[in-house]
Amino acid sequence: ALYTTRLTSKFKNRELWQKPDEKRIEAVIPGTIQRIMAKEGDEVSAGTPLLILEAMKMRNEVLSPVSGVVMKIHVSEGEMVPKAHLLVEMD
Repeated sequence: ALYTTRLTSKFKNRELWQKPDEKRIEAVIPGTIQRIMAKEGDEVSAGTPLLILEAMKMRNEVLSPVSGVVMKIHVSEGEMVPKAHLLVEMD
């Protein structure tokens, strides 16, 4: 069988996938920061709870994906954040 394919301009101009930086923790869904459990300068291991993000009446615990030091927390309790908002930077 012979197939004809067409590359659309939308496909040609798409944003290429890049591996996410594990040291930059972003919100995966929009929501409200309920509680921050880590402080800047804290040394945490992978899997340590950093904060609680509430979305659609569900409380989502955001865990550290890597071991390291919490360099900067970019949110405060009660703040509403959009999807992909930078929450925490790790070192």
